[in-house]
Amino acid sequence: MTENRVNEINRRLSEAFSPSEILVKDQSHLHAGHAGAQDGRGHFEVLLVSDAFEGRRRLERHRLVYGALGTMMQTDIHALTIRAFTKTERG
Repeated sequence: MTENRVNEINRRLSEAFSPSEILVKDQSHLHAGHAGAQDGRGHFEVLLVSDAFEGRRRLERHRLVYGALGTMMQTDIHALTIRAFTKTERG
């Protein structure tokens, strides 16, 4: 199930942002026993580098990522760490 979630997160973010760099990590194992993890949703970290973030502040970038993930935020993801950069910022 976890690999499926990682693949689906990767797919949705790739389609939405055409990133030059993307990394999706499942960190659910670090939160075993955590109250929020008991319902089966996972903890993930994403790194995205995309021109789509140009001129956008951090909060707006995060909202775009949440929007791209859609219903997964309610059904599959309990916590999400987002690192979203432009190519220039990433270097």
